Amino acid sequence: MLTDSDIERWLREDVGHHDVTNDVPGTTEGRLVAKETGVVAGLDAATAVFEYLDCAVETPIESGTAIDAGDVVLRVDGPAQSVLRGERVAVNVTGHASGVATKTRAAVDAAESTTTDSTPRIAGTRKTTPGLRGIEKRAVAAGGGDTHRLDLSHMVMVKDNHIAEMGLVDAIEHFRERASFATKLDVEVEAPEDAPRTAEAGADIVLLDNMSPGETERAADLVAAADADALTEASGGITVADVPAYAETGVDIISMGSLTHSAPTLDFSFRTG
Repeated sequence: MLTDSDIERWLREDVGHHDVTNDVPGTTEGRLVAKETGVVAGLDAATAVFEYLDCAVETPIESGTAIDAGDVVLRVDGPAQSVLRGERVAVNVTGHASGVATKTRAAVDAAESTTTDSTPRIAGTRKTTPGLRGIEKRAVAAGGGDTHRLDLSHMVMVKDNHIAEMGLVDAIEHFRERASFATKLDVEVEAPEDAPRTAEAGADIVLLDNMSPGETERAADLVAAADADALTEASGGITVADVPAYAETGVDIISMGSLTHSAPTLDFSFRTG
């Protein structure tokens, strides 16, 4: 949830203590213009920045829309000083969010390009920028992806360190006893042979970590054969180029930290007058 204090912090960081650069009289109109093809996101945050500065904002298109170079994604009018003060923050947040959405859409398209009977979901992870998780997660959704868990409270992930300390079955039982009935358990395994045992022990999702496509397919088949009603999730350094191979394995979810931590910024410019 974006708050006024978030926006104030962004603007204070950019404006500093004595802003001479934007000391411009009168009123003006501004346009946020795409300089390359992609998927736009972050318009809600850009709008909030300008509205905080008492400017009127119009967004002619919605987040999640495919755009071309030259498309205007936001219009603003108000005091020239306010419009110019909000410019850089709005451009930066829109460019970053749109980069995440664009990369997510590429991954979703790659998954849908396969000939499998069911297309796996493309999901983000918690590998987000501190302070920007909400914007980045919404950008993943705008690109057609699944947000995965938003924070630690949304789902229990039983990782390798938990299993090393308690053992697989005991770790699952430990967290199942402490979690709400509404909270799912996502349990990490590193070998295909451990996948069905994990599903049978009560995991809602079996996380197939750092496995090759061949290993992932074997693990997914073993879970299906166990008939334990668990989803399978592939994760661990998967790139957009890797997505088709993993989509063919039969997994239900492909999680990709690179959607947020390695997405390039989509280029925008801000023009006034």
